[in-house]
Amino acid sequence: MVRIVFGGLALAVSLAACGGSAPSSTAQADLQRQADLYAIDQIEVKWHEAASTHDLDMMMLLWADNARFNVGAQTFTGKDQIRNFFATKAAPFKSTNHWVSETPAYKIKTTVNGNKGTLYFECHYVDPSTKTVVNVVGANQEVARINGKWLITSSAIASPVLGE
Repeated sequence: MVRIVFGGLALAVSLAACGGSAPSSTAQADLQRQADLYAIDQIEVKWHEAASTHDLDMMMLLWADNARFNVGAQTFTGKDQIRNFFATKAAPFKSTNHWVSETPAYKIKTTVNGNKGTLYFECHYVDPSTKTVVNVVGANQEVARINGKWLITSSAIASPVLGE
């Protein structure tokens, strides 16, 4: 019995020595890319959660300190101005609106290149009491990894174009 266990252990050690090398740099780069795409996509997830629950603090965690936010002809710069926009002007955050915010998965586009990336998604705001879509907007964003976290550095809101 001891001989079988020892023989199995020796076989496992020899196999690990032959094929147990660290992943290739290509595999590591692909794994990092997938992790970055996932982290960037979480911005969209948290955006919609914040809008659906009127959680202004959660929304602001998505933005870089010096981010720019273009809404129509207006530009808001820095977290204070962006926070003020959501707190006073953004329809999804108004206390009278109890909308659910969602994005069809096929309307999300994410790219990553090193510490920078892009994120596009559409916000479909649904009034659950009437079961109707009350607003649809597109968010085209530039994102960056800042201190290890993916954040929005620039965002432009516009009406989405059909077919995109």
